[in-house]
Amino acid sequence: MKKVLILTGAIILAVVISCEKSSLDKVNPNGVTFDTYYSNDQELIAGVNSAYATVQGFGLGAREWFFTHDLRADEMATGGGQLEAPRNQLLIGVNDASNPVANSVYTGWYRTIHRANVVIESGLKTNAAFSEAIKNRVTGEAKFLRAWGYFELATLWGGVPLYTEFAKSVEDAQPKSTQETVYKQVIADLKAAEGLLPESYDAKNLGRATKAAAQTLLARTYLQMGDYASAKTELEKVVNSGRFKLVDNYLDLTNEEGEFNSESIFEIVFAPSNGAFNWSGPDGDGNSVQEETIRTQEYSPIGWRNLIPSNKMIDNYERTVKGDAKNDPRFDMSFWKAGDKFNNGNDVISDAAVQGNSSQMDGKTFKISWRKYSLLYKSNAGFATSGINMRVMRYADVLLMLAECENELGNSAKAISLMNQVRARASVAMPAYPTANYPCDSKAKVFEALQHERYVELAAEQVRNLDILRWRKNKKLTSEPISYFKASKHELLPLPQTEIDNNPKIDPKDQNPGY
Repeated sequence: MKKVLILTGAIILAVVISCEKSSLDKVNPNGVTFDTYYSNDQELIAGVNSAYATVQGFGLGAREWFFTHDLRADEMATGGGQLEAPRNQLLIGVNDASNPVANSVYTGWYRTIHRANVVIESGLKTNAAFSEAIKNRVTGEAKFLRAWGYFELATLWGGVPLYTEFAKSVEDAQPKSTQETVYKQVIADLKAAEGLLPESYDAKNLGRATKAAAQTLLARTYLQMGDYASAKTELEKVVNSGRFKLVDNYLDLTNEEGEFNSESIFEIVFAPSNGAFNWSGPDGDGNSVQEETIRTQEYSPIGWRNLIPSNKMIDNYERTVKGDAKNDPRFDMSFWKAGDKFNNGNDVISDAAVQGNSSQMDGKTFKISWRKYSLLYKSNAGFATSGINMRVMRYADVLLMLAECENELGNSAKAISLMNQVRARASVAMPAYPTANYPCDSKAKVFEALQHERYVELAAEQVRNLDILRWRKNKKLTSEPISYFKASKHELLPLPQTEIDNNPKIDPKDQNPGY
């Protein structure tokens, strides 16, 4: 395994300070400004690296981004009283506009967008010594990162302020745009990025956005908008590129050794843990740059175990013979339970050593915990950060999104074939659809099978929340999967109170319904 981390180092982010209004506003002649920095290839690369670093940070990839998606879906249950109150509020739907977990994600994406805007505007300088190749690639990366930020903001919060130039003063504050307007900007950025980004990178640059990453995110955006034909076009580009294939071992999708494998389209990169995780960040705001993730400590059975799989999640795994224990191999490869060996086979998990709540399966009580992204397979240190990359996009998701498009567009046979490719993975080898539980004898029944397949294949990979949001928005759900859901409140997260207080273009009446 080769670890490549492109997000480290001290990055200078130029800030332009106006000196026109007061003689007291002075600019250090020896300091760095937007006008003097970003004048060559290396400085432009440093700028886009700073945007990647924000995605990697505490407020996004290292902790709060995966928590916010997981807490809003139906895959999770509380691990016990150790779950912090702001997280539990999101889990049970009683969060308000001051929730620090969701608000860290909101702030993190706007920091990413601001840094991406600086890079995009820098690339337009006519007095800089940029090579055409670097300028185009870095601009493509910045547009991808800006698009990803706005995709997340529009999907989770709906209409939000839209910045396509970096803000230089308070006067540059923007009003709330509609969700549709934000999605249109995402589409425009991703189409531009698709034409600028390379198909791959050398070993020193793994983790940067590629053409396929832009195409996959563009397909996700079209799906959120209910545009299945356009989503299909982008997904077929990824499939027809011939660059991706399913890996044999399902475990390699969320362990450290399987990073950048043939199924990986885009990952948030982390470095092997050195115990230097920054819990507070700059000014204590929880948005620090990280080279590690706290995921293994948060979810592992030997650790905090803040979230565990919901009973609904557990029940969704199939039996191939009625009455047998759950024998979809993805069950054992997604969860830890008593009797499982860990720490390279040197230790065994026991319920007595695992804190918190139990789960119900087949009328019996077990302590079941998440295995995905857990470092325990090769360690016995549950209270530890890890360097396991977060897989944001992978090929199985592409195939299943394409299956959904094919089914919606009238080709259910092709949809079944695509789902069966995922089920035929060597380490999974589940019976092909149709099955007794999923007969697939109509468009509606194929969609039921697809919902199930996405649920178990992509469990705890920050996809389920996106699925629920778009199926609800596009009126595809036959029943509401979130127990607390109220249509007058829970479609969207509330805009942070700090946005309403600090943005002169945002009024309290702009707050989302129910808050």
